[in-house]
Amino acid sequence: MSQNYKQTPKCVRLSALTAPLLMMGSAFLFTIMSTLVKLMPQGYSAWHLGFARCTGGLLILMIFSRKKNPFKGHNPPLLIARGVTGIFAFLGGVTAIRLLPLSTACMIFYSYPVFAALFGFFIYREHITWGQIFCIAALILGITVFFEFGFTGISLLGFGMSITGALFAGLAVVQIRALRPKNSPAIIYLYFCLIGSIATLVPCLLDPVLPRTVLECTMLAGIVLTSLCAQLMMNYGFQFCTGFEGGVYLSSETIFTAIIGIGFLHDPVSWHFWLGGSLILGSGLVLNWIAQVKARRL
Repeated sequence: MSQNYKQTPKCVRLSALTAPLLMMGSAFLFTIMSTLVKLMPQGYSAWHLGFARCTGGLLILMIFSRKKNPFKGHNPPLLIARGVTGIFAFLGGVTAIRLLPLSTACMIFYSYPVFAALFGFFIYREHITWGQIFCIAALILGITVFFEFGFTGISLLGFGMSITGALFAGLAVVQIRALRPKNSPAIIYLYFCLIGSIATLVPCLLDPVLPRTVLECTMLAGIVLTSLCAQLMMNYGFQFCTGFEGGVYLSSETIFTAIIGIGFLHDPVSWHFWLGGSLILGSGLVLNWIAQVKARRL
């Protein structure tokens, strides 16, 4: 193709829509997955749901892989470590969703950019600016407001699990940043599914739960497919936008979960939710923007 080729205005408009459509589509699918997790019968623990997601994703990726050895990737130890942090993030997030209102669990989980900034500093000696410190302080204030300056009963455990999930998600982001230049999105997700299947196998064998109805089978299949498609759409979408832009588009998941949680699942809502949630989400978006600016200067 000639280097002088110019896109038509129609092609330019379609290209500009690719990133938001892919990223917001990914956020919407992750919302569906979270909703299905919330609605699963109480007999299913985070271990069962993690095993279903990871094993299902592993089988699908291996079936459609075009490589003789689908596990061949650059820096296997780090790929394995990313799988470990990823499954801890998923287990923490799922447990929080099961214990807290859906919209609340999702909002707290979006504190992960703070942990990504901290892990980047301690692991890769990335410089932390005063802006990042301000965002971290604002996020801590948001969490405090969110839970009405106190914790009681089951909210304490749910809060702990949501923060744990966000912490490991932040570490996973840092690891993906190191892996991505020499590994495809598929191989990174494949290792997550492999490690997740291994990690959740024994707890599932000790307390086996099998789907008893067609509805439960359909919901489990929905968790596997929506999470897989959402992950692939997100990975592909980052080819058409910057990290900050992708983070902004993905943050629409908090809006989707708020609509479903408040509108259909009757999640409790007060000024604490709106003010605390705004501080948490706003801090995460600003941290993503700061990280993007720093990356451009390197």
